[in-house]
Order: sequence, then C-alpha cells, then structure tokens
Amino acid sequence: MKGRVLIVAGSDSGGGAGIQADIKTVTALGGFAMTALTAVTAQNTSGVSRIEYMAPDMVAEQMTMVLDDIGADVIKLGMLGNAGIMEAVGRVLAQHPTIPCVIDPVMVATSGAKLMTADGESALARLYSRCFMLTPNLPELEVLTGKTLSTESEMFEAARALRVSHDIRWVLAKGGHLSGPDVTDILIGAEKFHNYVDTRIHTLHTHGTGCTLASAIATGLAQDYDVNNAVARARAYVRQAILQAPSYGKGTARPMNHLPDAV
Repeated sequence: MKGRVLIVAGSDSGGGAGIQADIKTVTALGGFAMTALTAVTAQNTSGVSRIEYMAPDMVAEQMTMVLDDIGADVIKLGMLGNAGIMEAVGRVLAQHPTIPCVIDPVMVATSGAKLMTADGESALARLYSRCFMLTPNLPELEVLTGKTLSTESEMFEAARALRVSHDIRWVLAKGGHLSGPDVTDILIGAEKFHNYVDTRIHTLHTHGTGCTLASAIATGLAQDYDVNNAVARARAYVRQAILQAPSYGKGTARPMNHLPDAV
C-alpha cells in the first residue's frame, strides 16, 4: 500500500459517487484513503432527495486530526457545498502548503441535482491558490468561466484562460459532454498540453465518473506518478469501471464497478 490520500467530500448513500467512490478508488489502486465528510446526501440512481451539510468547523477538524497524525501525500477535494465549508477547508490547506491538492469542482450530480450553493460558487475560486490540478467537466467549466462551450477548441481556450487567470498549475478539462464518437480530455499546464482520446461508451453507468477520476489521479500523484501518467492510468481505470459496471439501479445515473478485473 502506497500513497496517502485525504478526501474531503460528501457522502452518496447509493455508493456510486462521493466519498464512497473515492474510498473504493484509492483502495483499488493501492493507496490509503482518509476522509473528511462535508455533507450527507440521500440519493439513488434516480436522483437526490435531500442534502445535509456538516458544520464547517467539523470539516476542518476532521482534516486537522488526520493531517496532524497520519499526514497526506495528496489532498482531494470533491463536494464542498457552501462557502462556509470552503473557507474552513481553505484555512486548513493554508497550514499545509506543500501538500498537492486535486480539486474536482462538484456542482451538479449526474442526475442533475445541484450540489453547490450560490455562495459556494464564488467561494470556490478562493481555493484555486491551493490547487495543483482542477478537473472540471464541460458544464462546470461553463459555470467557472461564464462561457457557453460547444467544441473542443472552445473547451481548450476556456480551460487555458481559467488556468492562467487563477494561476492553477494544471487543468484537466473533461469533454464527455461534447457530442461525437470520441471523448477527448485535455490536460493543460503552463508550457504544454496533452489530449487524451477514447471511443465513447454509450451507457447509463456514468454516476461518479468525476469523483472517481479525480481520486484516481490523486492516488497516482501520491504514488509518485508524473502528471501525464497519473491522468492516463486514472482514465484507463474509469473506462474499465464503466465497461464492467454492475446492472444495479433503475434510474439514469447508474454506478460503475470500482473493482474492475484489469486497468
């Protein structure tokens, strides 16, 4: 077991996304998962019926207890929810500036439920100064940049502008919401970028893909993979998790298999 990953995220009662998916992912890839819970959701494959947020100081205390004792090689932020939690998280991150932070800007569930408050959207930007990698999908990138995006070139330009304006080391713009036979994700750094292209999988089993990908990347970084290889392995893992998904759920946001036979 190698690679300590502290996950700061919400709970998904259906087990397909959120902190449940994060723990499964880190463990499947040989890392050690630790958690700070930000919210409890009541949800299944059809949607989210209720959200209860943790007190901000409780989120911060969970993080502090873990970091003061076990430590972390990478911190992964998922669903934070509101400005109070984000500010509390930011204060803890400021005390540990050398730990890389992967941020999945969770705003909307796969089912369409909104997972971030209005004040949270503005507060999220204040965490970018602590961000090693940001992993927005297309709808999230549109919210973060205020632009409507419909092509790969538009996605690239928006992600590049976001990286420069907030001085983020890496932005991984995910193109799964674009149309076409292939899915292209674009990794953008200060001096280079890389396209990752795979044939699109037509399936309902995409719940938790964002959480899972970000946690898989965080695990790779914690295990001393370089950025390109961490992203490549994470994408391969998510692809197999989709291809080997169980036939669970009656809704349109169905879970993946976080223990696929091969990656």
